Amino acid sequence: MAVAMASTLTPDITIETIADKVYSGERITPEDAMFLYHHPNLIDLATLANYRREQATDPNTVTYIIGRILNYTNVCWVRCKFCAFYRVPNHTEGYTLTDEEILDKVRDTVEKGGVEILFQGGLNPKLKIDYYERVFGLIKDKYPEVILHALSPAEIIYIAHISKLTLRDCLARLKAVGLHSIPGAGGEILVDRVRKIIAPYKDTTDEWLECMRTAASLGIRSTASMMFGHVETLEDRVEHLGRIRDLQDECQPFRAFVTWNFQPEETNLPIDKKASAFDYLRTVAVSRIFLDNFDNLQLSILTQGPKIAQLALRYGANDFGSTMIEENVVSAAGNKFILSSTEFERLIEDAGYQARRRNTRYELLG
Repeated sequence: MAVAMASTLTPDITIETIADKVYSGERITPEDAMFLYHHPNLIDLATLANYRREQATDPNTVTYIIGRILNYTNVCWVRCKFCAFYRVPNHTEGYTLTDEEILDKVRDTVEKGGVEILFQGGLNPKLKIDYYERVFGLIKDKYPEVILHALSPAEIIYIAHISKLTLRDCLARLKAVGLHSIPGAGGEILVDRVRKIIAPYKDTTDEWLECMRTAASLGIRSTASMMFGHVETLEDRVEHLGRIRDLQDECQPFRAFVTWNFQPEETNLPIDKKASAFDYLRTVAVSRIFLDNFDNLQLSILTQGPKIAQLALRYGANDFGSTMIEENVVSAAGNKFILSSTEFERLIEDAGYQARRRNTRYELLG
């Protein structure tokens, strides 16, 4: 029924017309993407997505990074309904790590071969720009080789607001003390109707995009993401991808795209079940086919587990993401697929690829 509906709405679109575009290097339209979301044969999508992936990256290589998600605070007033990690200000379980605790975690990361610190927390009203300047400065002084892939657009926008700075000035000051790139966290679905349901106090779509645009103008690169499988529609997913693709056309802020499905455990978003592996693989494939201006598509082993991660390598993904020496946000919702670099390499090689370690800039190491 879904395929018939898609054909009725877009009678000139077929899997063959989309394949012709892909094989000739043309861009597909949002209507094409909607057709692919309804197309029943996943192997067709895998074939097209894998072709796009092989045109954009080394077809024989799958990359990964050794890094740590350093959650410096869990205090956050925003109360996103999909988050099981935050604690409101003055909650007895709220915390902010000391400088010594943060440096100990960075040291442990370096000793384990890590090159990236994904520094993220919440919108903590006690932490202004001087806090981040001090902490980032300490990290860079003691561990200059570590790459700070830090803060979400929501955090940066809030830091600027409570510090009475323009967004540009805030980003410039953070860059001066070591901010290298920005993770795509907080993108969720870049449709304001959806954002008002799942995170009514968070930044708007335009604010998220403007943060990434401003960062790019200062030479700060980032990643883009999509969290699906909650209250959004398929049309919302495609609109999200369109906004990401448009901004990439405009100013090339993104090094990679990653998508994962919502984890409902212990959250305040009343979703009965998770998106299926079938839906995940389809979404990875559609993302790769649609996002023709992205070289790298990162899979989510943290939410999908090793077996689906291996399959995703044939659906357009070329990057295994981070080994995540530490991770607390997704794990707070009951997921613990955290593997070592040795396990990463075994999974990648068993899937028929050469495993290569990288840094945040997607430069190969070793």
